[in-house]
Amino acid sequence: MHDHFELNELYKSGDIILGGLFVLNFKVVNPELSFTSKPDQWKCESFEVSIFQRVQTMIFAIEEINKNHSFLPNITLGYRLYDNCVHLPVALRAATALLSGTGDVTIDGNCKGPPPVVAIVGDPLSYHSIAASRIMSLFGIPMVSYFATCSCLSNKREFPSFLRTIPSDAFQVKAMIEIIKHYGWVWIGAIASDDDYGQNALKVLIEEVSKFGCLAFIERVPTTYNKEKIDQIVNTIKQSTAKVIVGFSSEAELSILAKEIVNQNITGKQWVASEAWSTFTALARTENFDSFGGTIGVAIRKGSIPGLEKFLLQVHPDSIVDNNNMIVTFWESLFECKFLQSSDKINSSSLLGRHICTGLEDIRNITSAYSDVTDLRPSYNVYKAVYAIAHALHNLISCENGNGPFENKSCADIKDFQPWQVLHYLKRVNFTNHLGERVAFDENGDALAIYDIVNWQKSDDGNVVIKTIGLFDETTKQSKKLLINENEIFWNFESRKPPESICSKSCQPGTRKANRKGEPVCCFDCVPCADGEVSMEIDSVECFKCPNDHWSNLGKTQCVLKELEFLSYEDAMGITLTSVTLFGAFLSVVVLAVFIRYRSTPVVKANNSELSFLLLISLTLCFLCSLSFIGQPSYTTCMLRHVIFGISFVLCISCILVKTIVVIMAFRATLPGNNMMKWFGIVQQRGTVFFFTFVQSLICITWLVTAPPAPAKNTKYFNSKIILECDLGSLIGFSLLLGYIGFLSCICFLLAFFARNLPDTFNEAKFITFSMLIFCAVWITFIPAYISSPGKHTVAVEVFAILASSFGVLLSIFVPKVYIIIFKPEMNSKKALMSRQNGDQYEK
Repeated sequence: MHDHFELNELYKSGDIILGGLFVLNFKVVNPELSFTSKPDQWKCESFEVSIFQRVQTMIFAIEEINKNHSFLPNITLGYRLYDNCVHLPVALRAATALLSGTGDVTIDGNCKGPPPVVAIVGDPLSYHSIAASRIMSLFGIPMVSYFATCSCLSNKREFPSFLRTIPSDAFQVKAMIEIIKHYGWVWIGAIASDDDYGQNALKVLIEEVSKFGCLAFIERVPTTYNKEKIDQIVNTIKQSTAKVIVGFSSEAELSILAKEIVNQNITGKQWVASEAWSTFTALARTENFDSFGGTIGVAIRKGSIPGLEKFLLQVHPDSIVDNNNMIVTFWESLFECKFLQSSDKINSSSLLGRHICTGLEDIRNITSAYSDVTDLRPSYNVYKAVYAIAHALHNLISCENGNGPFENKSCADIKDFQPWQVLHYLKRVNFTNHLGERVAFDENGDALAIYDIVNWQKSDDGNVVIKTIGLFDETTKQSKKLLINENEIFWNFESRKPPESICSKSCQPGTRKANRKGEPVCCFDCVPCADGEVSMEIDSVECFKCPNDHWSNLGKTQCVLKELEFLSYEDAMGITLTSVTLFGAFLSVVVLAVFIRYRSTPVVKANNSELSFLLLISLTLCFLCSLSFIGQPSYTTCMLRHVIFGISFVLCISCILVKTIVVIMAFRATLPGNNMMKWFGIVQQRGTVFFFTFVQSLICITWLVTAPPAPAKNTKYFNSKIILECDLGSLIGFSLLLGYIGFLSCICFLLAFFARNLPDTFNEAKFITFSMLIFCAVWITFIPAYISSPGKHTVAVEVFAILASSFGVLLSIFVPKVYIIIFKPEMNSKKALMSRQNGDQYEK
């Protein structure tokens, strides 16, 4: 031996020694490193009385096993336990002391017998365990931690001899994520210690939260005190809009941060605690309740250990020697006194304001977390770790030669075995303890993932209690792994309800999420869907376009069938046009009836009664063809409407044209030696009308055969409506039809215009000129109106043009004659006719 480390320890000899590493002191005084002399040892301070319970639990478990003669018969377990002072260099010194032993030196080269320790319970801190396990793995010495949860330690290639009776952080984060998702929190702050434990847990948290929410901030708590960094973290918490904060940190590191949070009176935050501090009674105090009350956390499973409380109260500093100085420190901290060594002088400086310890103090008279066994969590894990090692040793000594697991099916010799042989059995441990709980390790050396869900509440006496409100069981085969009793939870908010932690409220159906530039995806604006697009889910990231025959409703939440629009008989415009059409047709029939009734009178005879009858019939058809334009278009109406319209109007114009020619011929025939009328008699007149009509019929037939009109759905003008209309099929066919009517109308108008002053009976040429003027004016204005009118108004314009031109012809040509027939019968005589003709000749 070259030197001894000055460590706080507890030791008891035995046939087989178990090692233990614990955190008891939370502050270390570093020695001065001048490099001119041997540095002093690290000095540990700030002893935590409550954690000494874990040390005593290990001793209790070993004593309980030693008393059980059927378990590890003829073997006595001893222990060597060290305090790592929450400082890595001290922790490594303690681990090295366990590995090499601290006393005996062998000089004869015969190194037989068990090693200084066959297994180690600890280290409780992850980053200590990472460092220590790398050393222990070189020699195959198993470490069974009761509190180190870093998921990195599940890597068996790096840490082959590391096991634990506490679940990995991978499962812990799962449990915390389930809690967060259970309450719909999507805007979360994260705080983690700046070590392997915190950063590995934080890495998993970031991955999981990104699947459903966002982290408002991420802060790393320094492992060494840094006031500027602590102030910066507190300021971030204060300014953040996140109501929920997840904390991954050890008790020591979080205590400093929590103190500053309480000092600045930061409230209104819901804390979600990792198992490292969820049951930390030193933090769960009344003075901290305003800031940390209502904390929800995952905790190590609580267990009960019969007889432990009595054992804890039996502790006593029997003698002040080096190998039980841990008990001495505990006693001095519990009773706030000081033991004097034989070399100490009794003075105020050595006592530091405390009284002298006598060893007669009664521990039963003090209530402390040390003796509280109502909430055994880390201590219960220590208990399970000791029994797991003991079961491995028991299985080792129960091995039968020839059926062993080692080379040549051999067994290990209990008097001369190696730690790696214990490790072999330890990995395969599987037993049920007195609580009925199964103790085993998975392929990564991790314990079964079962957590208690705890909540910080105030009891009736005003003290803070850590109450179990639920369970997370990763091993269950049921789909729901998280169970929470909602009625048992205390929420530290005025509403006494779970807080809402979101950056932006959910976008309702009919809107979509639009991310804000430079902000997390949880911060967004809700943009209404455009016309014709819908979103039917909450928080939809996009709006979906409706099918062609559908349109979005007013709320943009569903696609509805587009409104069908056409010139209907039911709407006001359709009713009006139908009424005018029927009136026009009726008027034409009445005039026809009058002409038939008075067909033998001079007025009727003088106006070519046959052509007048045919003209009135064609006008009736012109009026009635308007009805084919009203109503829902079909293949039949689409084809017939333009055919009937074209033929009836050409028939009408042809009759007027022939009448005009007859007027001109009649005047020319009165001139001496002119016999033109015999060349344009009744047969020629009929033939002319038939020819003009036949040409239009050929145009219509050709149009219908090559590209007939058909019903079509037009969405060009209105997105929210489907206009049912007749597709022309061939624009050339429609243009020829209209062009031919226009051509005949222009010829008729010109002839009538030139003949307007001829001495005709009853001013026939003037009336024809006026009617054709109206006809041409209507159809010239029809073209731009037809092109510019959308939807059903296009059809209405066409119907209006038909009716206007028909009324123009009917009223201009026939009303004056009907007026004479009905109201001026004296003018409807041969005598009046002859006198009028003579008057005209005299004027001429």
